[in-house]
Amino acid sequence: MNKRFLVILVSLVTLVSFAKAQKDSLGTVVDEVIWVVGDEAILKSDVEAMRIEGQQEGMRWNGDPDCAIPEQIAVQKLFLNQAIIDSIEVTEAEISQGVEQYLENMISMIGSREKLEEYHKKNISQIRADLRESYRERQMVQGMQKKLVADITVTPAEVRRYFKDMPQDSIPFVPTEVEVQIITLQPRIEQEEINRVKEELRDYTNRINKGDATFPTLARLYSEDPGTARRGGELDYTGRGMLDPAFANVAFGLTDPKKVSKIVESEFGFHIIQLIDKRGDKVKVRHILRKPVVSDDAVKLALARLDTVATAIRQGVVPDMLKAFMNPEKPIEKFTFEDAVSVFSDDKDTRNNNGLMFNVLQEGQRTSRFKLADLPAEVAKTVETLQIGEVSQPFQMINERGKTVCAVVKLKNRTEGHKATITEDFQVLKNVVLAKRREQAIHDWVVKRIKSTYVRINEDYRNCKFEYEGWVR
Repeated sequence: MNKRFLVILVSLVTLVSFAKAQKDSLGTVVDEVIWVVGDEAILKSDVEAMRIEGQQEGMRWNGDPDCAIPEQIAVQKLFLNQAIIDSIEVTEAEISQGVEQYLENMISMIGSREKLEEYHKKNISQIRADLRESYRERQMVQGMQKKLVADITVTPAEVRRYFKDMPQDSIPFVPTEVEVQIITLQPRIEQEEINRVKEELRDYTNRINKGDATFPTLARLYSEDPGTARRGGELDYTGRGMLDPAFANVAFGLTDPKKVSKIVESEFGFHIIQLIDKRGDKVKVRHILRKPVVSDDAVKLALARLDTVATAIRQGVVPDMLKAFMNPEKPIEKFTFEDAVSVFSDDKDTRNNNGLMFNVLQEGQRTSRFKLADLPAEVAKTVETLQIGEVSQPFQMINERGKTVCAVVKLKNRTEGHKATITEDFQVLKNVVLAKRREQAIHDWVVKRIKSTYVRINEDYRNCKFEYEGWVR
């Protein structure tokens, strides 16, 4: 079973109860217990629900779906049972965030919230409630799998041995990767627009204080934080280090749950905050976020400024806007992209690294290499047409904090797609070996658990060709 298959499978199996409810509401499934694993029953409707979900996701099962689907539901029940025994925990914050992200994706795919409600014949609150337990189980299963493989490592010698005699057509292909430097400039927001946003937040505060409206109601109506607006602006218990510093200073300074904070500016926009509870070094608050709108004129001005900077980099001359600030005793012989980053860039994540963008991989690994699909869409579209060392024309984009910024990029390096080699792509090959070891460890664990678990299978399924041995006894 490959890694992608396992991830999709976990997503599907934990949504079975949600899909099953839809199927049952039509009265088209006659339930029947077809497997029993431990004290858990697998129903025929569970299998049919997963089959429907798999078709919607474009899933292809290994072998006969009538055999593969109930087997994989059974496997997930083994993981879930062990996760409960091992006290694998999932926080309410993780559940809420995951469910909201799933709903946002579904709304985006189906077109609107109303269409989603119509499709499921439930309102959004009911859909959300149905998803919570399913998402909790999915995270518990994933947490159990991570625990099972946490101590598995591979050495360089093992990687070399693994690929030494491998046929050429089996060696992994590494897609084209690029290294990109970026300068971003945030368009200036007019004071009138800032005043307008602050006045809105003051109005919300007055309405709350007068009892004309509650904070959660106004958050649902007006907050521009999609992750919390649907929950009435509520953030679950969070440590100071996980919050924007300005936001954290105000949130942790609150003492009266009945009062609304002063207006606070963070890197995301402007907020008002209300305390819900404090627990140790964590705080639980709700907030309303409003974002000032950047005007078209401000965007044009920022693009024009970056165009001047990009031209200066290409020509290697100091732009006029900088000459007054230069030290005449230390003249710059050639104005570079790196010089421009240090002076102009607003991007705090790359400014101290000559503008070089970093790709955060699984397990906290970082690399300067990106597949084009992993870059922000606007950056990828621009980089695709550049030659190595070329500086782009300025363009507009939305950054990861949801703000409008203008940018220019430079293609630092491009590595064309190729067959992986030990010298150039050791990490890629190491990850392949590590994944194989982890898959084998998961497989061995499942087989061992099957042997020690009570299993009863309907006669119709006893002649199936299963992936894991030991089901039929």
